[in-house]
Amino acid sequence: MADADGSAQSAVWPLPKFYFQVKWDDKELAFQEVSGLETETQEIEYRHGNSPVFSTIKMPGIAKQGRVTMKKGVFKSDNSFWDWYSQIKLNTIKRIPVTISLLDESGAPTMVWKLKNAWPAKISGTDLKSDGNEAAIETIEIVHEGITIENS
Repeated sequence: MADADGSAQSAVWPLPKFYFQVKWDDKELAFQEVSGLETETQEIEYRHGNSPVFSTIKMPGIAKQGRVTMKKGVFKSDNSFWDWYSQIKLNTIKRIPVTISLLDESGAPTMVWKLKNAWPAKISGTDLKSDGNEAAIETIEIVHEGITIENS
């Protein structure tokens, strides 16, 4: 994508997805992968009895938030996932804001996803293989009550 004079000065490129940060409440954690930043609205189908059109109309219904899955390496004496998960006791879990930021080449956030009232729903420990040579990775799935997007 070059200009008429051959320069690429005004080219617009999509952002790479490998440079990001995740903040839980007030701490920053390093993750290998984040997925599930999604929301959807259920549809309501309706047709009144004397409608001249023999099909339903579709209206927006209740919004549904997906689970956000985060994967990170296992480190010695790091029990942050398990400590948070162990706080679940009959709706007394600590709900925290989670901020996921896609960063530019200087480390400044360019796109920010904010999760409201997040808490852990599932934790998966690493698999163990005697003949493997990969890093040990653990996974946490968090649920939340809403996602907002901010662009810088």
